[in-house]
Amino acid sequence: MTAKGASKSNPTKVRKRVEAVESSASLKRAKDGSAFAKCEECNKSIPAGLIDMHSCSLEAKIKMTLETQVVEITETKKKPAEKKKAKATKGEAKPSKKVKKDKDPNMPKRPPTAFFIFMDEFRKTYKEANPDNKSVSEVAKKGGEEWKSKTDEEKKQYVDKAKELKAEYERAMENYNAGKQEDEAGSDKETDEVEELQDDSD
Repeated sequence: MTAKGASKSNPTKVRKRVEAVESSASLKRAKDGSAFAKCEECNKSIPAGLIDMHSCSLEAKIKMTLETQVVEITETKKKPAEKKKAKATKGEAKPSKKVKKDKDPNMPKRPPTAFFIFMDEFRKTYKEANPDNKSVSEVAKKGGEEWKSKTDEEKKQYVDKAKELKAEYERAMENYNAGKQEDEAGSDKETDEVEELQDDSD
């Protein structure tokens, strides 16, 4: 292969000259963010990524490598703190993360939809037909395909069952909410009575 063919397949990269700007005693930063370390033996600025290729002694290379690593770590740790301070000084209050409410164990469970009622039945029949299949995703995929292929008449039994369960759930929720309001009203009366007793004793 000739030299011309090699140059076409591997074009030379254009090198960009970067001026180093001092950011700390041992590490200089260029305007584009690249890091340079100062070699104490030859007084040259060496790019941080190319320290191991530098021609000075092994001790100088090790020292420069350690200095750049320490500076890099401290600089990266300082940045998040600076960002937090900047956000706090702007005065814009960000909404805090939502706190989950504690679920009441006495609250009725929501009823399943027609599809989930169908899936409960389908899982049982599918496992009986394929006892060696342990893949949950495959069962769900087959169930989804089966549900899509059903007509509205075939789905009707599941839809009716879902409506019945939803009606039961709504009745249970009405009872639950009524009981909850009574509990709150009762606790308000109790606190009023306790306050009256305290006022009478004073």
